[in-house]
Amino acid sequence: MMSRGRHRRRRRGRALRGALAGTALALTAAATMISASQATVGEGPGALKPLTSAADIDPLRLQEDLVPERTLDRLAAAMGTPVGVGAVLDSADRTLHSASDCTAGERTALPVEPAATRAYCWDEADTAGWRAGAVTTSGDADDDGRWGENRALLSGWSSADGQGLARVAFVDANDLSRLTYASALLAVPVDGGRDYRALASQVSGMVWYQDKLLVTADDGDGTALYVYDMDRVQRATVADAAVGRVPGGWSAHGYRWMLPAVGSYRLPGGTCEPATDTGAPCLGGISLDRSSAPDSLAVSERATADSDRATRLWRYPFSTDPERSGLLATDPAGRVRADEAYRTKTAGIAGVLSYREAGADRADWYLAGTGAGRGALWRQNANGARATQCGADETHRCWSARTASLSYWEAMGEVWSQSGRTLFAVPLTSVGRALD
Repeated sequence: MMSRGRHRRRRRGRALRGALAGTALALTAAATMISASQATVGEGPGALKPLTSAADIDPLRLQEDLVPERTLDRLAAAMGTPVGVGAVLDSADRTLHSASDCTAGERTALPVEPAATRAYCWDEADTAGWRAGAVTTSGDADDDGRWGENRALLSGWSSADGQGLARVAFVDANDLSRLTYASALLAVPVDGGRDYRALASQVSGMVWYQDKLLVTADDGDGTALYVYDMDRVQRATVADAAVGRVPGGWSAHGYRWMLPAVGSYRLPGGTCEPATDTGAPCLGGISLDRSSAPDSLAVSERATADSDRATRLWRYPFSTDPERSGLLATDPAGRVRADEAYRTKTAGIAGVLSYREAGADRADWYLAGTGAGRGALWRQNANGARATQCGADETHRCWSARTASLSYWEAMGEVWSQSGRTLFAVPLTSVGRALD
């Protein structure tokens, strides 16, 4: 087993770190100008509505299905000894553009208020035919913000050209002035580990917790959370466009690395019901909440921006069993039960974040909503809701237009996200001030 992070528990409720030194990024006029036609925030969604009845909670239940160890061992025996995150980061040979090298169009994806303090852009050639998805960091993996000796980000991407592929970029963030990365294809073992197929899915959520990576995916027969072991990265031996066993070895669509799924969590019946208020929800955004006890997975229901139906937010507790590192808490039958759930009127939620300030009774939920023009970032709780606003009359949407996810890197005090080819970070303290 590869070296892991320390996973030590630090005192909960410690004060957030101060805002980072330096000034906010200077955005282009295209990014900062709020035109008269820019969409306004409008009427707020109000307070969260707690869901407590069995009829509300039972449809959120997941069933755990772990891949047998013999299947994973058979694949590893054929492909070679698995490696960990460090080996992938050591191979990083592609570089993200710094903020100063981002185009004017890419900068329009940055939030206006609060302003990003870090920004990078993915190379257009390397992302052509791919759609940006979720972001997670080594701050999720371990509460000291690092995985072993490395500081890293993971960025999820899904093919947008019908190939049915999903990949994760492993970003070396040890030097935040120069981010480099290498990509790994997400796959699923088949035939008892004698082969593997691509994860044919759009990646809408992603959380790296301890040694596991949880990925929200819809593989065609329903919504699931796929689980990947960060110590089981396999090396491809053939640089071919195919996926799986090929003449002469193993291919991962041209990538050097492949991650085989080690398990999944599925909704009752294996399918979701996007048009109902009480059926199994379609899983959308996910994020880690270290302010809960135990640590938990915050989840938002996938819904369209033009839907007039209230959507659901809930959380699953992570297991505290050392033998089940990175996995969700289950009952003896392998079922995962949501231990907190709400209904919200916030529309088009793309990213979700839950965090409880020291001394607070309950967590605040931060919801990134999409819509025409810019999106809105809401903070919602049992008392009400408020969005970040800007413009002369303080009524305009000011968040990124197409935010894929929200991830809080607690050790750095920053919320990370990406929109299209733009990756950015905003201090949580700045988000708080913008919402006060």
